[in-house]
Amino acid sequence: MEIWKPAVELSRGEAFIAKRCQGRRVFVFLRELRHQIFDEEMQQRLHAAYTKVERGQDRVPPAQLGLAMLLQAALRVPDHEVVELTVMDKRWQMVLGCMGAEEPLFSQGTFFNFRQRMIEHGLDQALFDKTVQLAREVGGFSATHLRAAFDASPLWGAGRVEDTFNLIGRAAMHVVRSVAQRIGKPIEKVALEAGIPVLTATSIKAGLDIDWDDPKARTVALGKLLGQVQALGRFLESEFSKEISEPPLAEQWALVQRLIAQDTEPDPEDGGGRKVTQGVAKDRRISVSDPDMRHGRKSKKRRIDGYKRHVAVQLDTPGIICAVAVTPANQPERVAADDLLNQCGSISELYIDRGYLGDEAIDQRRARGTEVFCKPFPLHNGGRFTKADFELNLEFGTIRCPQGVTVPAHPGAVAHFPADGCARCPQRDLCTRAAPERGRSVTLHPQEHFLVQLRQRARSPEGRTTLRRRIAVEHRLAAIHNRQGDRARYRGLRKNLFDLRRYAALNNLSVVDQLRRAA
Repeated sequence: MEIWKPAVELSRGEAFIAKRCQGRRVFVFLRELRHQIFDEEMQQRLHAAYTKVERGQDRVPPAQLGLAMLLQAALRVPDHEVVELTVMDKRWQMVLGCMGAEEPLFSQGTFFNFRQRMIEHGLDQALFDKTVQLAREVGGFSATHLRAAFDASPLWGAGRVEDTFNLIGRAAMHVVRSVAQRIGKPIEKVALEAGIPVLTATSIKAGLDIDWDDPKARTVALGKLLGQVQALGRFLESEFSKEISEPPLAEQWALVQRLIAQDTEPDPEDGGGRKVTQGVAKDRRISVSDPDMRHGRKSKKRRIDGYKRHVAVQLDTPGIICAVAVTPANQPERVAADDLLNQCGSISELYIDRGYLGDEAIDQRRARGTEVFCKPFPLHNGGRFTKADFELNLEFGTIRCPQGVTVPAHPGAVAHFPADGCARCPQRDLCTRAAPERGRSVTLHPQEHFLVQLRQRARSPEGRTTLRRRIAVEHRLAAIHNRQGDRARYRGLRKNLFDLRRYAALNNLSVVDQLRRAA
């Protein structure tokens, strides 16, 4: 493959098309910026993802595929439509440099393979970084001592969320299907031979045929399903003793065992039997088709089935997204903090949601001089005195109650007030519900001095004004949501990170377009 050298200036025909794309600025700025996005250095990195043999077989410059990948995200079209639009839409041809093409620029397979290479070689990160660099250059902003803000939002997974019966049944179906393909028999026949006829029904629950509102019947159905799964295991050990230790059967059978372990437990009322586990297992897998999806919560009332997407916005350059991350929905926001910080680089001020508090990486940045701004955790005590009503002196290691009693206090420990003093206190009912033989206690966080600072800031108008700077990241996250939607396009953590990176790249290129027009 040779380096693609597209024209920089718009031709007369392209200028005609560009004037009619004002409602779709993405076509205009991708056409105008393509030579800067995919400069020689970036193209060399793309070419390096192909072997010498592959470069000879595929004559499509990777830069054109990269532009098509960005257009796909902007317009939210599937792979097969991307191929068609390279012929049917002059706006696409303008961006891709193939005006008047009568045949597709590339095949669907070529486009799919390019995306895989982007992911395998980390080129999606390189492309995203390129847009950050370009935005800073056009805006004339420094990349050091930044002010940044973090936030997260739900991203619902593309995989099917299933209950215990369907999870185990569908996982077992993958095992039977692999066996059927190996020996060239119909799935239904293999299922009957393996002793798991429930897989031949229209659905797992239809095959079990019970009253699902009856708890006892559910236990019976689970026993029936697990009995058939055990029969399948014996069949595999007898007929496929070698294959069961090799891919793909090894992974598929291991998944069946893992799902049984995570969703069932011994039933003491049924000797040797099992029942559905009460509650949710830690890190419970919720989908067979997407191994990375998890149950999580954005709030007590709002559950997420999938992921959380995280963005970091550079406040010095309005609108620039300087870092992104994707985590399973069951992980707290702070898990993404280290990754976001490493992508951002040097930060002088950091504005975060309190979900990111408690991460060691943020504490380390604070120790090195980064100022962290965040709303404090609310203090509730059923209308009684909270920690904020006590006078805390961390310098001298003391805490004083509203009645003037002082006791030792240290971060990460519990301060105990004497029981006899609390028993005589006229404000006891306003302070504690502890038993008469016990006094009031106050738990101090290991970073209590920082939390005190946050509470003090939040009490002043100036402090609240400072905290509102974080609104910029909320607006940018909302813009990403509007473009990407609330449901993942792909299955798996890595592919969805790729998708978020290209949406963030589009955001940054849009900012570049605005800065250029404003200049």
